Amino acid sequence: MIQKKICMVGVYAVGKTCLVQHFVTGIFSVKYLSTVGVKIDRKRVRVGEEDVTLMLWDLEGRDALVDVNSSYVKGAHGVMYVADGTRPETVIAINGLRDMVEDTVGNIPSIIAFNKTDLTEQWAISAASESSAGGEDMRRVRTSAKTGDGVESAFQWLAEQTMAPKGGAQ
Repeated sequence: MIQKKICMVGVYAVGKTCLVQHFVTGIFSVKYLSTVGVKIDRKRVRVGEEDVTLMLWDLEGRDALVDVNSSYVKGAHGVMYVADGTRPETVIAINGLRDMVEDTVGNIPSIIAFNKTDLTEQWAISAASESSAGGEDMRRVRTSAKTGDGVESAFQWLAEQTMAPKGGAQ
């Protein structure tokens, strides 16, 4: 069985835990539980002819002034950066988080999930901010942990990228 470590990275309350829970169980809970340290879930997906177990490391959120513990990202095969579409400052924080991740594990498959698309009235991220977040080579997707929009496809894309030969498409 192939296993791939995927780290969920972002500041506090962007929806990392809810995205993982929706992906793993299909359930969304309105109860907010702050992750302390790291919580690990797993889900098996199919990539081509291979079964792959994604080890989903849900890292505790920090504020923009405090780095995520870099030891948690060691050995990661992929990263999902998560921003809250109702809080523009969470998008700005991704650039610093990406620097920390790349300093620790190098350039690995990555995607930014702009979460909470179900909150259309509160959406506060401009199209320009979305398109520039994380750099030119970063894959971006809009998600809603509540409705499930974009969740499965974001994780599936990341799983596929972790299985691609080095230098594969991102």
